[in-house]
Amino acid sequence: MTSPPAKRPPGSPRFRTQLLVAMMLVVSVVTASGLWFAQRSAVAGARRELQREFHGELAALHVAQEIRHAALAERCRALARKPRIHAALEDNALDLLYPSARDELADVMAAAEPAAREPAAYGFHAKFYRFLESGGAVIPASDARDVGTLGDGESTRLALHGLSRQAQLGYVWRTTSAADRTIDEVIAMPIVSTETGEVIAALILGFDPWVPGGGRVGAGFLGGIWLDGRLQLPSLDAAIRAELEARVAQLVSVPGPNDDGQGVEVGGTPYVLFHTRLNPNSIFPPAYEVCLYPLTEALTRQSRLRRQFAGAGAVLLLGALGISHLLSRRLSRPVEKLALDSEENRTQRARAEAALEMTHGELQRAARFSADASHQLKTPVTVLRAGLEDLLAGEPLSANVREQVSSLVHQTFRLTSVIEDLLLLSRMDAGRLRIEFKPVDLTRLIDSWADDINAVSDDLNPAVETEVPPGLHVSGEQRYLALILQNLLENARKYNCPGGRIRITARADAPWVVLTVGNTGRPIPPDAQAHIFERFHRGSAGENIPGHGLGLNLARELARLHHGDLRLARSEGNWTEFEARFRLALPAPATAQDLP
Repeated sequence: MTSPPAKRPPGSPRFRTQLLVAMMLVVSVVTASGLWFAQRSAVAGARRELQREFHGELAALHVAQEIRHAALAERCRALARKPRIHAALEDNALDLLYPSARDELADVMAAAEPAAREPAAYGFHAKFYRFLESGGAVIPASDARDVGTLGDGESTRLALHGLSRQAQLGYVWRTTSAADRTIDEVIAMPIVSTETGEVIAALILGFDPWVPGGGRVGAGFLGGIWLDGRLQLPSLDAAIRAELEARVAQLVSVPGPNDDGQGVEVGGTPYVLFHTRLNPNSIFPPAYEVCLYPLTEALTRQSRLRRQFAGAGAVLLLGALGISHLLSRRLSRPVEKLALDSEENRTQRARAEAALEMTHGELQRAARFSADASHQLKTPVTVLRAGLEDLLAGEPLSANVREQVSSLVHQTFRLTSVIEDLLLLSRMDAGRLRIEFKPVDLTRLIDSWADDINAVSDDLNPAVETEVPPGLHVSGEQRYLALILQNLLENARKYNCPGGRIRITARADAPWVVLTVGNTGRPIPPDAQAHIFERFHRGSAGENIPGHGLGLNLARELARLHHGDLRLARSEGNWTEFEARFRLALPAPATAQDLP
């Protein structure tokens, strides 16, 4: 005889269905949001990578262009200093100017055919040259064969409204055929009289311009020059070039840099359009370098990323559906058992809250005890010291007893120092220590402590060297800055060698003041350097040296409260050096009591 199957609690299928739907909604929203943000991050990263690559290539091209311009300017400057040219201009013998310049400029003129020229030297050969009089008008040449041929009206484009003492870079349109025009790069180099020091003329040389990408469409740049409302880019169709001319004219009319560029489409291919002024601060008409960078690879990469994310999203959603189904079956237990479990959970939660409240109270009591103990210990230590000092001042004691009592007095001072350090650290740990920032004369503070170190007479007797500029001020509270400096100097004295030295330097490195304290002595072992700022840490080098291991930790915590820091700069050979940084401050204005 078989027992009947257990009945499913009423409402269980509905609860399971609702749970499954809710989990799928949550998982779908979380997955879709995560994929969307991940896709945006990946696309933004790819875009930034593309911009870095593009700006890197463009910067390299601009560096090459600047080097070429500098070389051309230097060559033109050397030509403008030729003595025969100066003699013809200063003697007003203009009929001898071009014959004299023919021999002087023979090596710079491009006499050979372009195919026979060396590529490296071709960019430094001039296509023509002319001279400008002091008013800026072109001095005509009697024979254009030696100075380079210029078409009708092209010579007048070289004229300037007055001459400048600085070399001027410009660009002019040239007509090469009935339907073809090109742009030449010109440099106007002033010629200064050796007698009066005035600009008496200018030498203008024309060169083939340098264009990124050679003006060709390819996997890299598409480059050209925009001048007088027209764009030199012969590889483009006339209609596309006219559209680009209008777009560039709109861009150059807006002042400011064009770092992000403008999106354009050239021949069905998306590009980013950039423009840069080629001759800033020039009296020639403005000319702009126009660069187009293809976005085909970036768009292909973005499309591939979208497909990958879409596939990953589908797989995640299918997996989430299966997991949600399994979880919903496990979580849809009978309501009665859930009620019992809920009651037990409430009981355990009450116990946990009580335990947490007890633990919180113990932590608060421990914090108060640390502060209260430091306060309470100061009084008995003070009473103990007073009693020992009265004992020394009272009845005569033997030398041995007096030495022991003096040692106990010294120990009370050490104990007081430990208590004060612990109290200060507890205040910092509790967040109750506040710094009143004021300008503090660090130079005077260093000089004072250096004098105190020199006044201490012991077996070590180190020499103190200081290198601090006068009137160096930092922002902070003087008593805490003095405590930082005291701990660093005492550390440098205690761990020094007999007859050694301590070196204190400070310098302004806006917005910081960098203070370094170095000393001779045994170096800190490499394995101990990572622990020297821990509380109560004493390395092997300090086993026989008095101290309680709080000085460096306290100094660093105080330096950080001053928005600075303290670190071990180096410890090697027989030299150890610490570096502290503080905020640079202007000296406080002098008051009536500060005046002599």
